[in-house]
Amino acid sequence: MTHAWRLVPPFDRGATARVFASLDAVFALEGESISRDPQSEVLRVEIDGTRYYVKRYRRAAKNPLRRWFGRPRVQAEWENMRAFAQWNLPCATVVGYGLERRARAFIRGAMITQEIPGTHDLAQLALARDPRLTTRAWLAAIVPQAAHIARTLHAHHFAHNDLKWRNLLVDATPTLHLIDCPGGQHWPGPFLRYRTIKDLACLDRLAKYHLSRTWRLRFFHAYTGRSRLTNADKRMIGRIVHFFAGRE
Repeated sequence: MTHAWRLVPPFDRGATARVFASLDAVFALEGESISRDPQSEVLRVEIDGTRYYVKRYRRAAKNPLRRWFGRPRVQAEWENMRAFAQWNLPCATVVGYGLERRARAFIRGAMITQEIPGTHDLAQLALARDPRLTTRAWLAAIVPQAAHIARTLHAHHFAHNDLKWRNLLVDATPTLHLIDCPGGQHWPGPFLRYRTIKDLACLDRLAKYHLSRTWRLRFFHAYTGRSRLTNADKRMIGRIVHFFAGRE
């Protein structure tokens, strides 16, 4: 059996080191249940006034073969989040991570992130019909940030694969923070183009109901870095807006 667990400095000392001491300790934790599915669960725990999200996986993926082959989702998640930080994208801070294997088969794994205080995901704002979604100054700050996040991912030949409003948190400043990316990975050229369209279509899926065409176009200009649409841009926009046609 192989058993690897790591706490990232400065969380490897003090109270967090005691509470998150090992994978066994993390799986024994009790806290506020945030979500649960057949593969994973998320708990929220508080230590010395700071809250942390503990994501625990007991299955590698829906496909049982992934227990032996490929990268477990929990490993993908912590590697992706650490990559985002290296690319200077605002994202949740990874506190600790690790997994356990037996005879090379994935048994369980966990990742802990520090809460980003005072944030709401964009999908929550949309559901609540938050007035910020119609406030020019707020949109002028947020739309370019969303474009920058998407452009940075794709410039690194990386696709998020679930770049939805629920995975973008906004704070009071306002700053966008990227979270929750177990399905993201690097792709070679022709495959990246399809995944790029999917990422942008995921963002536009709610944007088309809550943002004007002008703001959606401003997002695209910020993403491409061009102030005018080329013929290729127009074809790309067509693929984006029709990506989910018949699936909604």
